[in-house]
Amino acid sequence: MHSVSRRVTAWLIDHRVLLAALAALLAIVSVERSRRLEFIRSVDTMFDRADPALPPYRRLARVFGSSEVILAAYDAPDLFTATGIASLRELTARLETLPGIATATSLSGTPLGDRIIDIDTNPAARRLVALMEGYAVSADHGTAGIVCVLEPAGTTAGVTRADAIDGVRKVIDALPGGTVAGEPVMLRDGFAMLERDGNVLGTSAGILAGLVLLVSFRSIRWLVVPLAVVLMALWSTRGILAVTGIKLTMVSTMLSAMVTVVAIATVVHVIVEYRRQREMGLPPRLALEEAMTLLFWPVLGAIATDIIGFGALITSQVGPVHDFGIMTAIGALMVLVGVALVLPFVALVGRFDTDPRRAWGEGVLDLGLDHLVRRIIKHPGRILVLSSVLFGGAVAGMAWLTVETDFTGNFRRSSPIVRSYEMIESRLGGAGVWDILVPVNGAIDGAMLARIDRLQRRLRSEVTVPGPDDGTPTPALTKVLSIADVLAAVSPTAIEGIGSSPLGNLMITGAIGLLRQQHPQIGKTLIGTDPLDGSTWLRVMLRARERQSAGAKRQIIEGVRRIVSEELPPGTDGREGEVTGFFVLLAQLVDRLLSDQWSTFLLAAGGIYLLLAIALRSPLLAAVALVPNALPIFVVLGLMGWSGQRINMGTAMIAAVSMGLSVDSSIHYLVAFRRRLADGHTLEAALDVAHQTAGRAMIFSTLALVVGFLALCTSGFIPTVSFGALSCLTLLGGLAGNLVVLPVLLALFRRWLESGCPAQ
Repeated sequence: MHSVSRRVTAWLIDHRVLLAALAALLAIVSVERSRRLEFIRSVDTMFDRADPALPPYRRLARVFGSSEVILAAYDAPDLFTATGIASLRELTARLETLPGIATATSLSGTPLGDRIIDIDTNPAARRLVALMEGYAVSADHGTAGIVCVLEPAGTTAGVTRADAIDGVRKVIDALPGGTVAGEPVMLRDGFAMLERDGNVLGTSAGILAGLVLLVSFRSIRWLVVPLAVVLMALWSTRGILAVTGIKLTMVSTMLSAMVTVVAIATVVHVIVEYRRQREMGLPPRLALEEAMTLLFWPVLGAIATDIIGFGALITSQVGPVHDFGIMTAIGALMVLVGVALVLPFVALVGRFDTDPRRAWGEGVLDLGLDHLVRRIIKHPGRILVLSSVLFGGAVAGMAWLTVETDFTGNFRRSSPIVRSYEMIESRLGGAGVWDILVPVNGAIDGAMLARIDRLQRRLRSEVTVPGPDDGTPTPALTKVLSIADVLAAVSPTAIEGIGSSPLGNLMITGAIGLLRQQHPQIGKTLIGTDPLDGSTWLRVMLRARERQSAGAKRQIIEGVRRIVSEELPPGTDGREGEVTGFFVLLAQLVDRLLSDQWSTFLLAAGGIYLLLAIALRSPLLAAVALVPNALPIFVVLGLMGWSGQRINMGTAMIAAVSMGLSVDSSIHYLVAFRRRLADGHTLEAALDVAHQTAGRAMIFSTLALVVGFLALCTSGFIPTVSFGALSCLTLLGGLAGNLVVLPVLLALFRRWLESGCPAQ
């Protein structure tokens, strides 16, 4: 094993100029290819292709053109005047002509036309306005709303979702109190924020980490070495993603940070060992060869654990998390390629600044590490008991972990999208838009409308949530709207009174035909045909408050599904009522996050344990290595529970990712420890060497990475902030675990280790 590592290392150093030229060529090609990388901007790509939630959502898009709705609103105190309604009609027509907008619906588009303002004298106007309250007009009639439905993706050449949303926003922002909201708006703003983050945060993290390395080693050359490896790995990763057609997702901003973590952690171990060899008197080339030979297998093992930890995310049912697992696994592999191609050349080229120096005050670090080893050897049991008590207290908080279901919770409270949602939710009832698809067998007659009417009455009365004041049940659905409501509002006779006879059914059929002819946008919104099989569907449009807890949303959705299954069971053709829409998909997405967090963590832990057991040739030592790296993850999650922080898309990945990252340090520590033990030294001497070599490198790399990760905390996208903050905490926890808990466990197994633990 040692001869293999020495031969490979010598070959890399001998051919360093050729390898550097190859690295430059690869970097140029990768940069050019990476310009073609695109963001995935569709909500359905966040789910596994086989997810049962997707077929109804895609049917909704096929039958009714699009399920993506923008809610535009503005202050309109003169709405119920001739001038006010004329302005609304003109604005609605203007929005409907914007590229990317399929339909725009407002109070001005009702069958009554301008007579809708005659609510004091016209009963039909009163019924229609009551129907539209909380949807296209506020209850106090001072806010006008316009419902803009986006065209299906790719319908208008050269017009993206972002272009359509920005067009609506530009028009509405010019109006008093104008604002836009809706799930597509949140996604658009989130992606815009992520694109800015991707360009800024990765660079900022690299600069901050570089400054720490510069202070730690006081060498320009040994600042350039890790940064060169980072850039090489990042560019080549992005190039591979572009070539393979993998697109960036909502969590791809963190890709640069993760590649930076792996690269810096790897190179810092090389720097510390190279400096030690130079201090022993070896010339630069031999010192680098010796350092790379000693670290060859630990580095391979560390990269392998990174790939396992990241790769565990591939099993996630959440699209962005799944894709992030692929990206980071590729990134970790490309760090290894970057080290091989770049490090030997940059480390040895020229004679300037060849040696990394000691940091100011590093002598204090030496004394501190020595003192820590003595304490561990003297009181291992006491330290373990104290650590267990602290661990138990922190982990108890996991019982209070909750999931962030309010998608606006992914943005800072001061962001425009949150302010828009607050206005929509307070004035227009609710920004959560979803739907029920009702299959139609035969004609849309009185019996059909009666079924829908009965369904809607049950939805309005039975789907409730506790009131905010005294807990009294209140309607959970702020709006329930269908073709039955529209016909009831415009008909001078009650629908249930005319739909029980052939003549009445004929009148209903004629009324629907007239409505679809004179007001096609209303007809297309509520009645549609599936182009795949020609089946007819009716649409019941639902609104609910977006800003609710996970439990409340789950209760509302399950309540609606229960009633739909009872009122719209499978017919003779097998079709049944379906509940779908953004509100449902995003709620289910959050449920997936929590379950995926534990499944990916267990998979990562199991894979890493198996790798360590084989590499260390000791199942017990592999288990010992996992303990100090798993503890910080549980502690951080427990602290989240105690502090009331919710799990989001960023925190859902932290367990598997952190396990892969922190085990790196354990591998380097154990290899250094066992090498010294195999040379015949005592356990105390072996621990001291491991602390002064691998432990020292851990401290420098962790400090650099924690400072670098702080850049993520400046993002406006909360999952990125959460991922950065929790990564800092787990890195620090992993450092403490590997410097304290790991040697304590080794000290407790002292007799076994000194009497025959297999050596590397």
